[in-house]
Order: sequence, then C-alpha cells, then structure tokens
Amino acid sequence: MSAAHHAAAPATGASAIPTWVVVTALGLLTGLQPLTTDLYLPALPQMQQGLGLSPASAQWTLSVLILAFGIGQLVWGPVSDRFGRRPVLRWGLGLYTLASVGAVLAVNLETMLLARMAQGASLSAAVVCGRAMVRDLYAPEEGARTMARGMTGLGLLALFGPVMGGLAATHGGWRATMALLVVFGGLIWAFVWQRLPETLPDDRRQHQLDWGSMVRQWIGISGHPTFRAHALLTSCTYGGLYVYLALSPFVFIELMHVGRTAFGGAMATLSLSYLVGTLFCRRWLPRHGLLGTVRLAGWCSLGGGLWMALVSAWQASGLGDAHPVHPVAMLPGLWLYAFAHGIHQPCGQTGVVAAFPTQAGAASALSGFVLATTAFFVGALLSWWTSLPGWAGTLHPMTLGLALGGALTAWTALRRVQRHGLAPHAA
Repeated sequence: MSAAHHAAAPATGASAIPTWVVVTALGLLTGLQPLTTDLYLPALPQMQQGLGLSPASAQWTLSVLILAFGIGQLVWGPVSDRFGRRPVLRWGLGLYTLASVGAVLAVNLETMLLARMAQGASLSAAVVCGRAMVRDLYAPEEGARTMARGMTGLGLLALFGPVMGGLAATHGGWRATMALLVVFGGLIWAFVWQRLPETLPDDRRQHQLDWGSMVRQWIGISGHPTFRAHALLTSCTYGGLYVYLALSPFVFIELMHVGRTAFGGAMATLSLSYLVGTLFCRRWLPRHGLLGTVRLAGWCSLGGGLWMALVSAWQASGLGDAHPVHPVAMLPGLWLYAFAHGIHQPCGQTGVVAAFPTQAGAASALSGFVLATTAFFVGALLSWWTSLPGWAGTLHPMTLGLALGGALTAWTALRRVQRHGLAPHAA
C-alpha cells in the first residue's frame, strides 16, 4: 500500500478503543505539559527566595525543562515507533513521577535543575505518544477534531492548574506546588496502565532503531513542506506563549503587586480562553477545513500581539507616567492570543504527522524538538533582555515579546500554512 493511501486512511484500531478513552488519554497526556510549566508559576518568586536564586536563575528552572522536553522527544518518538506507545508511556510517566519527587526535595539550584531536566525528558514521552496516537487511529482531519477534543481536556487542566498552584503556594509554599505534580503524574500513569491499550499495529512499526536511520528519518521528514509549515506554526505560537510563562510571575506579582492567588486566577482566565479556542476549533473545522480554521486563528494571533504592543506603547508614553498600566488592561490581548493558541495547537500538531502514518512518532518528536528548542532560545533571549539597563524591571520584554510572537504566528498561519498546510491526498 502506498504512503499516499496511508496518509488518507485511518488505522483499523480506532473502532476498537472507546472514544472517551482516546479523548481522555489525549487530554491527560498533553495536559501534563502545561501543568508542569504553569502550576508552579505563582510560586516562582517564592522558589527564587527559598533557594536564594536571582530572577534569571529562577527562569532557568523553566528553560532547562523545555530543552530536556525537546531533546527527549527525539529519543522517545522513534522508540515508540519501534516498540509501541504503551511501554513508552508506562516508563515515561513512572520516571516523571519520580522526577517530581526530586523537585519537591530540591535544596539548591543544581538539584532543582536536575529534577526539572528529568521531568522534561520523561514528560516528552507522554506528549509525543499522545500526538502520535492520534495518527495511529485517525485520518488527518478527523484527527484534528479528535485532537481538539483532547485539548479541551488539556484546557480544563490548564484552567484549574494555576488556581491550584496559587492556592498551594499561598498556603503550603513552593514545594506544595511540586508535590501536586507528583500526584498528577501518578494518577495519569495509573489511567494509562489500566485503560489505554496499544494503538500502533505491529505492521506499522519501524523495524530499525539506530542513530543513522533516525537521522535519515528526521532529514526526510524535515524536508516535507507540510511538516515545516505546521512545525513553524506550533513553534511560533508557543514561543509567544513562553514569553508570558517566563515573565508573567515577575511582571504581575513583583512589578504590579498582584497576589499569588489572584495571579493564579488571571492565568486561569487565559486557560479558559484557550479552552474556548479548542471548542471553537472543533466547530469550525467541519465547515471551513483546516486551512480556513488556521487562517482565522492567524488573524486572532495578530490582534492579540497588536494589543500587547499598544500596552507597551502606552506605558512608554507620557500618559503611562501619569496613568500606569493596570494589570486588567493586559488581559484582552492575552485572552485573544490564548484563544488563537487553542486553535493553532490541535491543527498544527495534527498537521506535522499528517503525511507520515508509519513515522508519526518520529515526526511528532521532531516537531516537539523544534518547538522546545525555539522556547529555550526565547528563554535565553529573555534572560539577557530582562537584565539590560532600561528594560530590567519593566513590562516591555513581556508585552513586546508577545507582540513579536503574534506577528510571526500570523505570518506563518496566513502564508506558509495556506500554501503547504495540506499533505497530498490527506485532505
């Protein structure tokens, strides 16, 4: 059977697994990533003080997690294509739970960074298998709708995660936020062990697993225009979001003096916007297709970025001296950006694997590596930017960084994806 026919046909195992199991697994596996990055953000200034860190050092606890997350996918993706999704998920989630215990017990920057690196590397197994599982079971556009349903669950976790993190930080300190990750990791591991069967049939598994074949796979995948378009889309939209994740605790809590619980609530409103975006994506796809859905989200990304640029311009003007920016004034732009992100992610993550039915794990891994590497370099740039005279202690790195992320995402959605977003025979 040709690769083109494979790209159009769903896997035969889709009907054997209850839809609620697939959707719940997708929500839990992909939702573990925002829980790991977002839940401790209200406690980040506390962690900085408790471990005696500088603001730049505290940001590295997020950057190293993202880098390990990207590199780990390059390993877990091909391994899951060879041995199946189920064993990779079991090992990955078990290691994640142990790494989270290490984060709870960390006593200095070095041990915390090691624990966060282990969290990122093991977390990548959950996310890469979750994305590849969709290609195992569904044809591309149906997969995008299923991914959007699963990411509705992700949105729910992301909605309540910051609130729980804010409450835990307020009443139990930063270690309590890490303890919550132990609980979540264990619960997701138990669900996968008990409920989720193998999704990759034996006849679609890769028969070779060596670095040479993996590199050749990645070179071939990276040369496909559909993969490049969607990988760039997911990387740009997440790059802008990462600016918010890295800098918002310091902007809102330290610069604007927002309480930790209130900050968690503000983050929850962004998660709600993201959730609405995934729901909208599910409704819009059947009527307007993948390209039309991404086109609309591209304009929303641009609108959110422009709002943040206007906030920065107001603060830099003479009007900003007399009437400083209120925290609430930033929320509309953040909401619009998060709404668009809730559309771009299910469409983009489905698009990167659409042309590779027998290499879905490798394609998903390479896309995740590109995304995580982008976020890591964004974090390094922010660490330098926020230390510059005139920029340190201001909101401009966050607002202007989000504005740039919105502009790049819009350019990708409105040009690259419209031109190359559908794999041949996958429409």
